Amino acid sequence: MADINLKEITLIVGVVTACYWNSLFCGFVFDDVSAILDNKDLHPSTPLKTLFQNDFWGTPMSEERSHKSYRPLTVLTFRLNYLLSELKPMSYHLLNMIFHAVVSVIFLKVCRLFLDNKSSVIASLLFAVHPIHTEAVTGVVGRAELLSSIFFLAAFLSYTRSKGPDNSIVWTPIALTVFLVAVATLCKEQGITVVGICCVYEVFIAQGYTLPLLCTTAGQFLRGKGSIPFSLLQTLVKLIVLMFSTLLLVVIRVQVIQSQLPVFTRFDNPAAVSPTPTRQLTFNYLLPVNAWLLLNPSELCCDWTMGTIPLIESLLDIRNLATFTFFCFLGTLGVFSLRYSGDSSKTVLMALCLMALPFIPASNLFFPVGFVVAERVLYVPSMGFCILVAHGWQKISTKSLRQNKL
Repeated sequence: MADINLKEITLIVGVVTACYWNSLFCGFVFDDVSAILDNKDLHPSTPLKTLFQNDFWGTPMSEERSHKSYRPLTVLTFRLNYLLSELKPMSYHLLNMIFHAVVSVIFLKVCRLFLDNKSSVIASLLFAVHPIHTEAVTGVVGRAELLSSIFFLAAFLSYTRSKGPDNSIVWTPIALTVFLVAVATLCKEQGITVVGICCVYEVFIAQGYTLPLLCTTAGQFLRGKGSIPFSLLQTLVKLIVLMFSTLLLVVIRVQVIQSQLPVFTRFDNPAAVSPTPTRQLTFNYLLPVNAWLLLNPSELCCDWTMGTIPLIESLLDIRNLATFTFFCFLGTLGVFSLRYSGDSSKTVLMALCLMALPFIPASNLFFPVGFVVAERVLYVPSMGFCILVAHGWQKISTKSLRQNKL
């Protein structure tokens, strides 16, 4: 992995500043009002311990009306802003812009694991300027995404250093990874999904397994025709430690919300209270809608609620074709990345993981969330999209150079 240099950092920071300079002169809008203006947890008179007892909006976690969004470290940064400038919005927006620049620089470091130098810069620059990030960077409450992403990427980078000489286990990076995952989760809940990305990286990238090879090895062991390779045993030990730590974090998180899911209204998420098959058809359709926003962010919206996306109430609805096409395309990429062992398939696999795993908490597939579509939750998934685009550019440019030489 090549190191990033000052020139690249300056370029990325300059591009971020050029894109979001005008956000410094914005005020507080939409959810900023509840999270900043009406949130007494920002005031110095409020004890610090209260930040760890209340949700993101300043409501006690024990109350039924709480959204159960437990992000005390993000609220702590809001409190620091308040100490500096009280409720003057410029400092809040400035810190958001700085965090976005930091994420973009760290993302460049991650890209170097899977792409060449030029393609890594392209992916990082695309991430820095992608319009889908407007809500996350310009809206002050989007800081949860920005702050969580810093520790999310740091946790992943730390884990990539857990493989020592002769495939030995280096425990210090693993311990640091667990700590950074906990911090990322205290900034926003989706931070915990980096554990899944670390597991995929360990099995298919660090150890070089493909799905057919993994199945063959497991099959031989189950039939008593072979033993588990020592490298696979070490991988299992690392993954067990990582998953146990994650389970502990989940248990603590469930205790914090007192084993209660938040209650949302039909206005927040109409599909969540709709009957079968409307609920399933609509939720699955929202996946290609989000993918299309990454591919063609020409129509963005600050508040995707109520009737912005009509419910799909029939199997004959033409929009189901979009859902079918999306899953076919995703499945094709998944089969390619899991079946073959080349560098290209590994890059595609990690890009897909970055797109899919961090989006799961917001997908409505396992539990309802308080929105139909929210562009800010695409902040981390867009990293996988940018890697895919840069990888495609790399393949096309390499092919063009070869043709020119001929």
